[in-house]
Amino acid sequence: MPKRFFYSCSFLLWVSLAGLFAQNARTSFKPGKLWPDDQGVHINAHGGGMLYYRDTYYWFGEYKSDDSNSALVGVSCYSSTDLYNWKREPIALSVVNDPASDIRRGCIIERPKVVYNKKTGIFVMWFHLELAGRGYDAARVGIAVSDRVTGPYRFIRSYRPNAGRWPDNMPLTERTLAFSSSQEQEWWTPEWMAAVRQGLFVKRDFKDGQMSRDMTIFVDDDGKAYHIFASEENLTLDIAELSDDYQSHTGKYIRVAPAGHNEAPAILKNDSTYFMITSGCTGWEPNAARLFTAKNIWGPWTQLKNPWVGEKAGRSFDTQGTFVFPVAGEKHAFIFMADRWRPEHPSDGRYVWIPIEFKDGVPVLNWKDEWSLDEFDR
Repeated sequence: MPKRFFYSCSFLLWVSLAGLFAQNARTSFKPGKLWPDDQGVHINAHGGGMLYYRDTYYWFGEYKSDDSNSALVGVSCYSSTDLYNWKREPIALSVVNDPASDIRRGCIIERPKVVYNKKTGIFVMWFHLELAGRGYDAARVGIAVSDRVTGPYRFIRSYRPNAGRWPDNMPLTERTLAFSSSQEQEWWTPEWMAAVRQGLFVKRDFKDGQMSRDMTIFVDDDGKAYHIFASEENLTLDIAELSDDYQSHTGKYIRVAPAGHNEAPAILKNDSTYFMITSGCTGWEPNAARLFTAKNIWGPWTQLKNPWVGEKAGRSFDTQGTFVFPVAGEKHAFIFMADRWRPEHPSDGRYVWIPIEFKDGVPVLNWKDEWSLDEFDR
């Protein structure tokens, strides 16, 4: 076969496929439906987060297998310029076969978030990490870095945050409080709950660091970054300041809603007010979301009513939040990212993206079967 003929046929095939993809390009969001990538495969980026960099959105998430929630591949990455149509990028962070590694195959990697540090020019990935073969008892945070947004990311370390540090908003009287054996050992009693609020688990984990599970990363207007995570056996949220290079904790942190049983934090800042959407702790089963607000990242934080509205608001429309991100070029335009978990078939978990509306200055989530970015121009 002449090379010219071969190349002509290859070019025509490429043009045909490109044309077919363009014809099938999405122009709207369909929450809860299958969401094919550029290769026609349902996007595999669960518990995800979003980074906007040089006119492109990058969606990072957990790569789930068909029958396991353990990390058998790693952290996936997709790119898009319009938020509707996504290109599959190479795996951003791969698990390894080294039995001595914290991210060896079979570990648990959840809720990866990537931020760009303008000072260093480095992309930093944070994620909740559970060590292989240990269930959920490790409760660590993991860190990986790359000089390219799509990776590959190099794993640095994992640990429990803020070892040897007291929360800034924990009074001296609570730091020195002694607990009885019954308060420590008899869980879920009123006395035990009171002890948790007063720092029972903060003290227990003081030396080795606080537990870190469901998490997000938030970069404020001034470039300061914060790690927000479920701690104290998922009973309390911590907001912890990160170092200037976004690769470690400074030791400054606060507790939010002690003993409130919150997880899945997602945060936004609208004008000068912070809002944080969380969920309760009911395993894979959905529950009513919670909404907190503050004028300062360090609080005080006040709980408001469930931001979801409608007949399925009590189950957050069968979702759990993962991230909130602003739409580039728009004012007061935020998208709430959520997942519909399917533990019996993890890779088939569905994504629910909903535009955040503001009523009397407070975020509201209204279900939509289909919507587009034009919502923000109304």
